[in-house]
Amino acid sequence: MAGSTNKTVYDIFQSMENGPAATPSAATAQAWLDHHSRSLGLFIDGKFVRPADRQTRSLVDSKGGDVCSTVCAVEDDVSQCASSAASGYKAWSGMSCYNRAKVLLRLVSVLGQHSKCVSELCELCETSCSPSTLVRLLQYYSSWAQLRDSLITNWTPLGVVAVVVSDDCSLYSLMLKVVPALAMGNSVIIVPGRSTAPPALLLAQLFMAAGLPAGALNVLTGSDMSLGVKVAQNPSISYVTYSGNKQDGVMLCKATAGMGVPISVSSCIGATCPFIIFESADIDSAVDGVMETAFRKKKEVQWVLCVQESVLDRVVARLKLRMAGMKCVGLASDADRVLVDAAVKDAQQQGATLVQSGAAPPSGALYPPTVLCGAAPSSPFVVSPAPGPLLPLMTFRSNTEAVTLGNHSPHGQAASIWTEDLTLALETSKSLCVGSVWVNSHSVSDPCLPVSGHKDSGTCTDGGQEGLYQFLRSSCSSSPPLPRSSPVSMDYTKFGTAASPAIIPDGSDAASAPKSYLQFVGGKACKSDSGCSVAVRPPGGTSVLAYCPDGGRKDVRNAVEAAIKVQPGWMKKSPSARAQSLYSLAKGLEAKRRDIAVSINVQTGLSMDEAEKEVDLSSARLSDWAAYCDKVQGGTLPMPQSGSALSLPEALGVVGLILPDKNPLLSMVTLLGAAIATGNAVIMVPSQKNPLPVLAFIQVLQSSDLPAGLVNVISGSRDQLTVALANHSVIKAIWYWGSTEGCQYLQHTCTSPLKTLRLFCQKDEEQRDWTQSRPSLLEEMWRNAVQWKSVWIPTA
Repeated sequence: MAGSTNKTVYDIFQSMENGPAATPSAATAQAWLDHHSRSLGLFIDGKFVRPADRQTRSLVDSKGGDVCSTVCAVEDDVSQCASSAASGYKAWSGMSCYNRAKVLLRLVSVLGQHSKCVSELCELCETSCSPSTLVRLLQYYSSWAQLRDSLITNWTPLGVVAVVVSDDCSLYSLMLKVVPALAMGNSVIIVPGRSTAPPALLLAQLFMAAGLPAGALNVLTGSDMSLGVKVAQNPSISYVTYSGNKQDGVMLCKATAGMGVPISVSSCIGATCPFIIFESADIDSAVDGVMETAFRKKKEVQWVLCVQESVLDRVVARLKLRMAGMKCVGLASDADRVLVDAAVKDAQQQGATLVQSGAAPPSGALYPPTVLCGAAPSSPFVVSPAPGPLLPLMTFRSNTEAVTLGNHSPHGQAASIWTEDLTLALETSKSLCVGSVWVNSHSVSDPCLPVSGHKDSGTCTDGGQEGLYQFLRSSCSSSPPLPRSSPVSMDYTKFGTAASPAIIPDGSDAASAPKSYLQFVGGKACKSDSGCSVAVRPPGGTSVLAYCPDGGRKDVRNAVEAAIKVQPGWMKKSPSARAQSLYSLAKGLEAKRRDIAVSINVQTGLSMDEAEKEVDLSSARLSDWAAYCDKVQGGTLPMPQSGSALSLPEALGVVGLILPDKNPLLSMVTLLGAAIATGNAVIMVPSQKNPLPVLAFIQVLQSSDLPAGLVNVISGSRDQLTVALANHSVIKAIWYWGSTEGCQYLQHTCTSPLKTLRLFCQKDEEQRDWTQSRPSLLEEMWRNAVQWKSVWIPTA
């Protein structure tokens, strides 16, 4: 046979030379890059586009060699891309669920043919993501694409979704947003980072080969995060979701404030996560887990090792044994070496001892794996670890102290727990304020697991069924989305500083003066801290109906202190116990039906019949929320690995409510019920225009069995109280009905720490219908009031 050789097996084993390479079924990454002359254009309307006179951005590999260059898009390219995406959305969303699922499944086959090319390109770009992981992602969400209309009823796609990621974000994190967005019928514009740009362009080409309509998936590359801002500015964009480091996410939120486009953030890069080893753990397995995850060259999170004192010596001895002879780990740059040296020096000055695999080189971007033993929770190298192979080690005595250490970080991305005691594992998992908990394992990912950043690690949920809803809009929503607009020119430092109108000292009028109401803080009716009141007037009138307290920053502080004390206990109550409290609240409202109806009549001018009808609807709405308490509680997940995966909804924490003007009582109990039914504590700011019905509701709260401090009511200037809520670090979420300027202020300000925002303009109030009580409306509000936690427990 032509080309045959006479070499024997013995000869081949003696020389150990490679045999003839198998002919690949598809092009390799190098061949694909060469086909594009190593200069990749934009992917718009189903094809590569390379506009003239555009700057380019080079990508180099780990050895400094050129991989390729990408085009830096400008505003004209963004407009062309948005127009294509809008057309692609019509075609893609117009397809049946079955046909959309077929396209995603067809991509699985296409990806299998080009798996070598995808794998090599990811390796060249140093953004590891195996084709098998992408296949699992596509298979999981193709089934949800098939079942959308049957299992997710009364929800519709948003339209054009922009997915923006930072330079250090992984390809998997990017696709964890892109694939579900497509599965739900949206079109997508990807704004990738430096390392994810070439793989994203390749995958977009493969999507087209699988039958995705032109324009349904587009890729715009750029030089920095400013491109994401340009994309968000386009009026065709319905939603922007970001994944990556927090710094770029904060910049994107601030730059897009006031544009009217909702933005969610997943700060999946750089979070500090606890690795907790209890005395009941298999120490060898736990240390093996530490070695696998803590000293990687490229890691998305920073780990902090927490060890129970009784097994500290065993853990340290095992670490020394495993670390002996380990090679130095490469750092990203010499600048990182400076940060690592400074962190180690600071740790030693604070009394920490070092466990190293060897001596550190005198210079260069290399450093040996290092454990910093004896770290304190408040140490800078624990709160904000330096990049590199550094692992702070802290000790704890009791299980409660372990949870305290685990929750000390401002981040809430994930945690790894090591113990053979299942009860301890589950109790600790529920007590940790993180989105993902891995028991006797680490870094487990699967599309069915929801990834929800708690605290400062994000404002949305990716993955699982729960991750689909960020790409859907309830067709029965009581509130329209924010109108698209240009940001208002405003001084954020002066917002909310204007004096409230008609302020008078409490008790300054004669006995015949209109009634003076009190606010409700910590379970007690009280005056405002300022000791002043604001005159409340009828619609279009000048007479004074009543005086309400003029609350301020100190009142908010007192309310938060009361709320944070009671919220953990309220969240731990059983759903049935919370339901009974809500039923009791509804009965209390019925008992005060006449008094509350009078306040609505006087404040809004509605007839007594209409006012009483609103009270009846409000009582029914509270009963709806009581019935809803124990109906949706997460469950087990279908993981392909052997083990048990749990998905658990949890309360956000303390929620600030700036209430709408329309239907002041009904809208208040609708939002209040959603918040407390799911375990949150609430600080409510009544409508500045119609505060009396909410202030009259305080008498119902006083006679209820709700814990003192769970519900707080502070009246006064909406803008002033909005500023106080936005700048309080404990408040996790704000639901706001107010001015365009107030919405813009919250988007710009609520970034450190991150807060979950629901924003609605008061000028669109007439479009809202608070009287409807459809199941999808309650589900939408319930989903806005919870955050998700996934727990993975492997089995042998």
